[in-house]
Amino acid sequence: MHTSTHTVPYDPEGLIEAELPLDREPYECLVKAVLAWTGPEALAERDLEQIALQLTGHARAVASDVRRRAAQLPKDSGPRALADVVLREAEGRLSVTIEGTVRCVQNRARLVRALYERLDRLEAARPQAG
Repeated sequence: MHTSTHTVPYDPEGLIEAELPLDREPYECLVKAVLAWTGPEALAERDLEQIALQLTGHARAVASDVRRRAAQLPKDSGPRALADVVLREAEGRLSVTIEGTVRCVQNRARLVRALYERLDRLEAARPQAG
């Protein structure tokens, strides 16, 4: 018999995740590398699919942060309105089926980059305490 010590927390509102910072640097490096590809597909289709899956998962996490930060701003603020536009576009792009192509992977990388840009702008627009 195998007993597990792994515990899965009950967190339907995602509050635990909201307190954890994203591991941004490795994904920014991956985005930079993927967007630098110019030649023919050097990776196997399965490898490209795995990279696309990694970028998709991270894009969803960044989009959650964007959504959370945007919700902290007044409903009529410009940064919040722009975040809503970026989030709608992200939902559409994330709904597209993953393919094992450079084009697909680069589209996911561009999405991660756009979400981080919006997240940074929301952080700059955040009302300062005090």
